[in-house]
Amino acid sequence: MAAHPETILILGGTGEARRLADELCRRPHTRVVTSLAGRTTEPAKLPGEVRVGGFGGSQGLSCYLREEKVALLIDATHPFAATISANAAEACASLGIPCLRLERPPWRPLPGDNWREVPDIAHAAATIPAGARALVTVGRQEIAPFLARDDIRIVARMIEAPDAPPPHHAELLLARPPFTPDDEHRLLRERQIDILVTKNAGGTATVAKLMAARGLGLPVIMVARPHKPPVPTAPDVAAILEMLER
Repeated sequence: MAAHPETILILGGTGEARRLADELCRRPHTRVVTSLAGRTTEPAKLPGEVRVGGFGGSQGLSCYLREEKVALLIDATHPFAATISANAAEACASLGIPCLRLERPPWRPLPGDNWREVPDIAHAAATIPAGARALVTVGRQEIAPFLARDDIRIVARMIEAPDAPPPHHAELLLARPPFTPDDEHRLLRERQIDILVTKNAGGTATVAKLMAARGLGLPVIMVARPHKPPVPTAPDVAAILEMLER
């Protein structure tokens, strides 16, 4: 009689989540479900099962975990996805289900960097000096405070366009990482950027913009990561797999 598969729920949306799903799908007697928020209209194909959309808060997630008999939840969402991470920790705690977090380490300033760290998006938008030309890479859902600044010029880079067209002082640049240092250096020079605004996402896919800003001596407004509930956390896929083996 075949063993009943163990269900692992991955809260995804990152490259690490994709690699983790690929690894876990190779395990015998394992059912892997990756949940996506649905903010990207054409996500790349994932191994295992995929569900798209929210759960309805921690209670809705708790219902899903019970109904699907989830044995383990791995939160591999973006470092700035604070709400779903909090819901995951709360739902798992209420049901006694293990919850692990896969979260890449944040970037740290290196010699030659000129960072101004701010606590949130609102502070980042307010910190840009009047008259500046800024490259803003915070995503379409958080671009509004920057578009409201009509005393600056911005290049807003994101994967998908916002619902409303940008105002006259903003250029929309649609692009998907990874980016190379040469590409980023060229972008900063061609657009005459004098300040970079980004969230501390960490990882290698978008770090090239920091390298280019360092090489050009440009200041960086760095948005700090939000607080998340403490759960066992690993910095990469290999470390998560090691935790599972233990």
